[in-house]
Amino acid sequence: MKLSDSKKEKICEHILGILFLNSPKPLFTFEIAKETARDEEFIKSLLIDLKKKGLIQEIKKNSEGKDYLKRSRWVLSDKTYQIYKKKQESLINNY
Repeated sequence: MKLSDSKKEKICEHILGILFLNSPKPLFTFEIAKETARDEEFIKSLLIDLKKKGLIQEIKKNSEGKDYLKRSRWVLSDKTYQIYKKKQESLINNY
C-alpha cells in the first residue's frame, strides 16, 4: 500500500513533535516507530528524509563514544528545536 505525500508529511510532523517533546533526549528508531504505530523501516526512511532536509540529526554513537553498529538515535536539529520552541511559546502566550 502506498501512502500519499500529504499523509507522509503528517507522519513527519508527528515525528518532529515526538522528538520535540522528548528533547533533549535522543530517541532510537524503534521508539519513534512505536510512538507513531508504524513499521521501523518506513519510519527510518522518513527519518533519513528529515535528516537530508536538515530538520533532525542522527546520532551513531552511544554515551561512551562507541559507534552503534546497526542502530541510530535521532534528535531535532538546533534550528528545528528553536522553531518548535517559539511556536510553543506563542501558543502559550495566546491563551
